Amino acid sequence: MPDYQAPLRDLRFVMDELLDFPGHYSRLPGGDDATPDVVGAILEEGARFSREVLLPLNQSGDREGCLLEGGEVKAPRGFKEAYRQYIEGGWPGLAAEPEFGGQGLPHSLGMALSEMTCATNLAWGMYPGLSHGAADALRHHGSEEQKATYLTKLVEGVWTGTMCLTEPHCGTDLGLIKTRAVPADDGGYDISGTKIFISAGEHDLAENIVHLVLAKLPDAPEGSKGISLFVVPKYLPEDLPDENGNPGARNGVSCGSLEHKMGIHGNATCVMNFDGARGYLVGRPHKGLACMFTMMNVARIGVGIQGLGLMEASFQNSLAYARDRLQMRALSGAKAPAKPADPIIVHPDVRRMLLTQKAFAEGGRMLVMYTAQLVDLVEHGQDPAERERAETLLGLLTPIVKAFLTEVGFEATNEGVQVFGGHGFIQEWGMEQLVRDARITRLYEGTTGIQALDLLGRKVLMSQGETLKVFTKEIHQFCKAEADNPALQEFVAPLAKLNAEWGELTMGVGMKAMNDREEVGAASVDYLMYSGYVTLAYLFARAAKQSQQSLGGEEDAFYRAKLDTARFFYQRLLPRTRAHAEMIKAGGASLMAISAEDFGLGFEI
Repeated sequence: MPDYQAPLRDLRFVMDELLDFPGHYSRLPGGDDATPDVVGAILEEGARFSREVLLPLNQSGDREGCLLEGGEVKAPRGFKEAYRQYIEGGWPGLAAEPEFGGQGLPHSLGMALSEMTCATNLAWGMYPGLSHGAADALRHHGSEEQKATYLTKLVEGVWTGTMCLTEPHCGTDLGLIKTRAVPADDGGYDISGTKIFISAGEHDLAENIVHLVLAKLPDAPEGSKGISLFVVPKYLPEDLPDENGNPGARNGVSCGSLEHKMGIHGNATCVMNFDGARGYLVGRPHKGLACMFTMMNVARIGVGIQGLGLMEASFQNSLAYARDRLQMRALSGAKAPAKPADPIIVHPDVRRMLLTQKAFAEGGRMLVMYTAQLVDLVEHGQDPAERERAETLLGLLTPIVKAFLTEVGFEATNEGVQVFGGHGFIQEWGMEQLVRDARITRLYEGTTGIQALDLLGRKVLMSQGETLKVFTKEIHQFCKAEADNPALQEFVAPLAKLNAEWGELTMGVGMKAMNDREEVGAASVDYLMYSGYVTLAYLFARAAKQSQQSLGGEEDAFYRAKLDTARFFYQRLLPRTRAHAEMIKAGGASLMAISAEDFGLGFEI
């Protein structure tokens, strides 16, 4: 069975040394409770829960999967008991407002814990993970009655949440949805339609499930401007099972089938049928998409954290295997002459794979926690200008967190299989499960292509580059401040050049798009990947500066390793920006020129 130790030392480096989370928390309202001692204790306990409770259920849950019988779904053995312990530990309400029963701690602390959950049991973590997004949507857009009825139970964890968007005939294009909401005499609505790919849509972990459903009213305008949001519980509050466990009357919502998936077998991915189910409008009519985006943005960052957790788990197990596995001799001579062969960690290509995993995991952790600070400021910042800047940066970085970290997360888990060689292809080692679980992260909550369009088209070009300038200005100021620091020139000089090129590439795509809007789609994925590499380069440069300043003590080995990892990233991974830049500049001509006959479609495109 794979092992896992939460990377607490690296997390403390990022939070305490690099990003000054103690100072950050002290400036937040209610942040006084998030003292270093409290934060440390929470992270330690979260690490224990993840390793001792969740990790042992990961492979068994993958093998067993979920079972649908008589409309009821049973999660794999042990999942329900783990969820009970999760509730008893007070984890669901960690970052929720005290007025709804939460502990009021910063959201960023919950994001740090999420990495551990995703690394040890992604399928299980999706059950409570979706509840956070549902709670956020109701907190921002629900009525006071809805908050009192649903939000407190979601915060407590005795109810879980879902978001129901996708339908059989439409995925990302939500303007095509057919689910209908008909007004009822009592002020509610009767919801009818079918939703697919609904994670945690039906299960036996909690006493009730709160579905947030997109549907159209009878007078709805066409397209996405006619979408409304409804809260549709599995059991209406008055029809919940009684104290003896006898079920009440179910609402008109049921699981029609379970999807048979490549990975995340322990999570119930459901086809959900709404047959006149009673629901209640959240927010204003026809404004449901804006309400749902609150939940979707939380979910997108969460999926990026999934990519981070999986690559960290893959790296740790790859490293342990590479230290023990004996095969061949080093080309420069035996490194373990007393053994029949050298451990494979001595071979350059194995080290390349390990360092790729390590660099992406450490860089991804810095990106997630940098973004987590922005989430805190957007939610609780006291300075309007600071809050506005944080919101701008968060909008820019959310698609990068989601798409870049899941793309490189899949790469890193694939490298983990490769480190193990043939054993990586065998189930008992657990490495192939990490690959299968990681694959979905590039798809759900908006594919990489959709995130790329959001980044380049919506966030950057629609703001005429102003959103990007907020971030590139920060990078420029860092490079300018360190321009005369000889110890940092190996990082600062290439970073400054890339930062300037980022703006130039943006302008180039924008100019082409004025004549042909397809140029945005042609450049978008390469643009997103380029943006991800430059963003990590900035954070690695900051980490290198911090590490250099910290040398000279008992932890020199840690800081030297941090510098070595930064150098590897700059020398072996950052050059990938050259290929992405060239593909961005190439434009869309070769993509759009191919004829229908060449594709063999039989119709014009």
